[in-house]
Amino acid sequence: MHRIAIPVVEDMPMYELGIAWEIFGARWYDDWYELTLCADHATRLEPGVVVTPDAPLSALGEADTVLVPALPFAWLGTGGIPPELVAAVRQAAANGARMISLCSGAFVLAAAGVLDDRRATTHWQQTHKLAARYPRVDVDQKALYVDEENVLTSAGRSAGMDLCLHVVRKDKGAQTANRIARAMVVQAHRTGGQNQYVDEPIPATDDESLAPLLQWAEERLDQPLTVAALARQAQLSERTFMRRFHASTGTTVRQWLLAQRLNRARDLLETTAMSVDQVSQSCGLGSATNLRHHFGTHVGATPTSYRRAFRNGT
Repeated sequence: MHRIAIPVVEDMPMYELGIAWEIFGARWYDDWYELTLCADHATRLEPGVVVTPDAPLSALGEADTVLVPALPFAWLGTGGIPPELVAAVRQAAANGARMISLCSGAFVLAAAGVLDDRRATTHWQQTHKLAARYPRVDVDQKALYVDEENVLTSAGRSAGMDLCLHVVRKDKGAQTANRIARAMVVQAHRTGGQNQYVDEPIPATDDESLAPLLQWAEERLDQPLTVAALARQAQLSERTFMRRFHASTGTTVRQWLLAQRLNRARDLLETTAMSVDQVSQSCGLGSATNLRHHFGTHVGATPTSYRRAFRNGT
């Protein structure tokens, strides 16, 4: 069973810790993760909830994955990350653990040298501070999350949900991640390159929402969905449609469609015996060559090797 260890510190915000606990600590399936909260003593979180740890901080070094949630806000102003936490994270990384941070947890990974010469992100309000304090880190100021293979970082707040579901998708497959997302009533897949925030407010009234259109498009991914066709369906001019689409999703139509088609392809590869050609056509990517190209770029595997790894839910 894959062991995930989370360091818990005084005044740690509950939100990101709660996300990690809900996804990795809940027993969604029999063969799930083993989650351990690590601290050297009982710890009071930001709202006053006291957590009794499962293991000491040194147990981080025994984990397969170390996940650092958001930090107490005061730490970000002073840079006062406890040296014992930095040392434990550094040792875990040296032992080969996968390293994950949510929100400002990236500051701990950076202090431990884990993010040196890597691309990483954090909450958009803290990206400039992260870059200034740790110049060897290539800080992406806009990404929802960054996947650098064995080191993954997320932006703030709900972006942690996106990264945790992304990790489940990598470890357990798209079908499992989608089931959990549906159970938690959240969007199944937002790409890491999607913006953390948008410059325009999301339309507030129901009649301006693009949710019905997005569902309509998801049901027709095998068809050629152009901006013009989507704008007609939304009964908007193309210019207004593209502005509202970006305001609502933080990404372009092309990027959104590619993400949905790859997610559909993953699901079909996991759950059906369709050929690679059939999968590609069913998700709107055309040829098997096109599917292989996008899978290699965005998933880091061939469709065949992905199916072999996840067909049985492993």
